[in-house]
Amino acid sequence: MKIDQKTLKIRILGCGDSAGVPRIGGDWGDCNPANPKNRRTRPSILVQSETTSLVIDTGPDFGLQLTRENLKTIDAVLYTHDHNDHIAGIDDLRIIRGRIGRNIPIYSDKRTYESLKARFAYMFIEQSPFYPTVINPYIWNQNDFGKKQRFGDIEFIPFEQDHGEGNISLGFRFGDFGYSTDMRHLDGRALSILKGIKTWVADCADYAHGHGTLHANLPIVQKLNAEIGAEIVYLTHLKMFYDYDKMCLDLPEGYTPAYDGLLLEAHQFNYEN
Repeated sequence: MKIDQKTLKIRILGCGDSAGVPRIGGDWGDCNPANPKNRRTRPSILVQSETTSLVIDTGPDFGLQLTRENLKTIDAVLYTHDHNDHIAGIDDLRIIRGRIGRNIPIYSDKRTYESLKARFAYMFIEQSPFYPTVINPYIWNQNDFGKKQRFGDIEFIPFEQDHGEGNISLGFRFGDFGYSTDMRHLDGRALSILKGIKTWVADCADYAHGHGTLHANLPIVQKLNAEIGAEIVYLTHLKMFYDYDKMCLDLPEGYTPAYDGLLLEAHQFNYEN
């Protein structure tokens, strides 16, 4: 039985592409450097209730993102996939582990877990008493996707997304909020999970440059949202070719670019067991 409604805070930690904006050397591309909303770090979001803080992905800018938001600790990490712009900052979890005195849970599919363990073995296997393990891994299997999961007092549903060229990423639904970074297309199952959300943060890395092999463009996002029905769609994974103000002028009603630091709200219902 539905008993009440919980409000979650969603913070966009990063909405840039794999190189960020500006790129190395101060290359802003077509973005106006005078607008702080054009400064884009690698993709990540923070989901918070009153008692729990979850991060989705730990890209190369992870430590700087937490510092920017004055966040000293988190409770767990959910991973979308193993591409470097989503995992390379995992080492910064060492600082949090030392601060809280216990390992940090991470959740992913099997492929991402195996990649993380191969590339960051010292996070999983104790090297010495001075270098303890940092994380406790939890692996989702096919039976977990599309079903409610819970960490602390936050419920969510992970689901698979087509990331192109045989790549699979994970998207997430938190109540009436959906997150779909790094997706090229969504199948019927993913669409059914997202259907009815109010707010959708969606990958649009190929916004105005056709439809690439790994990411969606605006027409694809619009086509998908025609089935999902989100009232507002925030576009993420944005490249240096897309200036924030110009996008705002060009986008249709209900669509807007995300920006680093953007604060959103989501609502989820609590249920009696």
